Amino acid sequence: MPERHSTNLAYRSYIETHIRPKWAEWSLRKLTNKGASFTIEQWLKSLDLAPKTKGNIRNVMAVIFNCAMRWGLVDVGVNPLALVRVKGISRRQREPRILGAKEIQALIAELTEPCRTAVIVALSTGLRCSELFALKWLDFDWEQLTVLVRRAIVDGVVGEVKTKYSHSGLPLDPALADILFTWKRASQFGSDRDWVLASPQKAGEFPLRSTAMLENHVKPAARAAQLGNDVGWHTFRHTYSSMLRQLGVDVKVQQELLRHADIRTTLNVYTQAVSEQKRAAHSKVVQMVLAS
Repeated sequence: MPERHSTNLAYRSYIETHIRPKWAEWSLRKLTNKGASFTIEQWLKSLDLAPKTKGNIRNVMAVIFNCAMRWGLVDVGVNPLALVRVKGISRRQREPRILGAKEIQALIAELTEPCRTAVIVALSTGLRCSELFALKWLDFDWEQLTVLVRRAIVDGVVGEVKTKYSHSGLPLDPALADILFTWKRASQFGSDRDWVLASPQKAGEFPLRSTAMLENHVKPAARAAQLGNDVGWHTFRHTYSSMLRQLGVDVKVQQELLRHADIRTTLNVYTQAVSEQKRAAHSKVVQMVLAS
């Protein structure tokens, strides 16, 4: 099983909810016989699930069979899942929601603290929600105006960030730093080792849950701002990426600000963005987020 908590959780969910109930009574020999791939493909086709979810289930089954082959439990030359196709996962089914400048302002106007600060930071930095809710005040260097992404939290479990590139320091625009510092002074949990989004119900020992904030505050605010019901944490990351492109930011700078592991190998190997470029790009995004 994967070590990363969120991936481990997803694997277990697919296994317990779909794979085990259907295939637990089938022998490995039967599942590697001629025609088994077609049988699995037809089963996936029958599931009332999104194509992406079906693809994920297929991938987990492929991992299971890889283990069986590696451990010598089956003697086949090709993983039977390699022949299984899932219709509809070759291209994106729906374009991600992107917020425009007026929509951003309408949403922010409907939010109260600490949700307001959380959304502004998400829109201004492109942080994944697992990284945003795992921030502590000690991660900020107020003099150098930078923030380090050191950890992630999923389902209450603190772990590593998604990739090694996620550890990269991010610039902190003065206007955004001021918003964060204002919240730091207002929060009852403002010590260095406290969570930025500490939960009062947990006496500050744990951060607030991103899912609860989304359902109880962000989505109602989005509906009040007439933005619909499809606004989520990843909306803010997509919006951040879109604003960088809109500003014509160099693709390498975009990659480093978003902390993606790779855009193109050539760019990773031969191009290095300077800190001032990243800081300038970040500041322009903050100005767009906070525009009146």
